[in-house]
Amino acid sequence: GRCFVRAALCSRGGDRAAMAQQGATLQNYNNDLVRCIEELREKREEVNRAIASEEEEKAKIQNDLRILTERLSRLNDGLARKISSRNEYDRTIQETEAAYQKILESSQTLLHVLKRESVNLSKKKQVSS
Repeated sequence: GRCFVRAALCSRGGDRAAMAQQGATLQNYNNDLVRCIEELREKREEVNRAIASEEEEKAKIQNDLRILTERLSRLNDGLARKISSRNEYDRTIQETEAAYQKILESSQTLLHVLKRESVNLSKKKQVSS
């Protein structure tokens, strides 16, 4: 709670009862002040515990972030190497397929030439027989 300071009941001295009342009032003020200071210390300690807890969580998150950043960097490096390798495979496959296509076309041409020569040889053979 809140601390309320009690108003002094007697501002003039002289009377014994009034002095005793002032003494009791001062004692009440003192008790209230001590209680208020203790409440403030407790609230400060609550805030201090919350700060310590959040600083611990912050440190853990920063460490996690550092670890994840390193993992991301390694992944990016690995991806770059693999993409470069894939691009080399694509180029090699394209070049090989183009060369293979030329071989097929040459084989087809050679086959036609052989068939034509075979027909020509057969005709010559028939003519000479």
